[in-house]
Amino acid sequence: MKITIGIGSFIAALLSWGANHSILWLLIHMFCGWFYVVYYIIFK
Repeated sequence: MKITIGIGSFIAALLSWGANHSILWLLIHMFCGWFYVVYYIIFK
C-alpha cells in the first residue's frame, strides 16, 4: 500500500501547526486539505 500526500494537505498541515501547535488539529486539517488552506487565507 502506497501512501501519498497532496500539496494541499501538506500546506494545510503546515498552516495548522503554525496556528495551533496541535497534532490533532494538524491531522484534521491535513485531511481537509485545500478547504483549510482557503479558509486560512480568507480569515487570516
